[in-house]
Amino acid sequence: MGRVALFVPCLVDAFFPEVAEATAAVLKKIGCAVACPKGQTCCGQPAFNAGYRSEAKVAARRFISLFEDQPLIVTPSGSCAAMVRHHYPELFAKEPHWHDRARRVADKTHEFCQFLVDVAKVTDVGARFRGKVTYHASCHLLNTLGIDAQPRALIANVAGLEFAEMPEAGRCCGFGGTFAVKYPEISGALVQAKVDAIVASGAGTVTGADMGCLMNIGGRISRLNLPVKVLHIAQLLASAR
Repeated sequence: MGRVALFVPCLVDAFFPEVAEATAAVLKKIGCAVACPKGQTCCGQPAFNAGYRSEAKVAARRFISLFEDQPLIVTPSGSCAAMVRHHYPELFAKEPHWHDRARRVADKTHEFCQFLVDVAKVTDVGARFRGKVTYHASCHLLNTLGIDAQPRALIANVAGLEFAEMPEAGRCCGFGGTFAVKYPEISGALVQAKVDAIVASGAGTVTGADMGCLMNIGGRISRLNLPVKVLHIAQLLASAR
């Protein structure tokens, strides 16, 4: 597959480095040479979503400068991929030089599942996992990028896995970055509904493609002391048990 550059989302870098490691392991397993450029920082999404466009531009310029010479960029986050692919060109709409650079970077940035299925043409990475698993379809991944069939195809090819669809799999979990801080009551109600749906599926593990969502869901599961594990899809695909 050649060389790919791995962009590590903030939450993964700070709290879940094992997700980045699993992503790299799967990419290497399918034949990619994985680079992880030093000096990478936030893509700017939190600032952008909160309305701080100037601050988001600072992060975006750094991302573009750091990654624009890479042939392909892969990230285990639908929300980060959506930021780069859709909002970078928007941010620089009135700055032709930066807009052109943003568009070129956007065109070669891929969410992890979409890269595996649509670019690498791989749906079976040789993973094994015993247990019943349900899937949370995160908002940016599903509604902004239109990615739904790809993670499901990858999950379907994990040996030993029993899939259980949860009710309203595409319903928001209530995280939304700063939304969960600004509107805790609404966020709490949404994540409770999501956890109820997970429990209704009968699955012992919930997976998804965004650690923001999974951190939020996992926090509620932990507080309720429920016997449900939370795994990023990269961890699921890197599994051999």
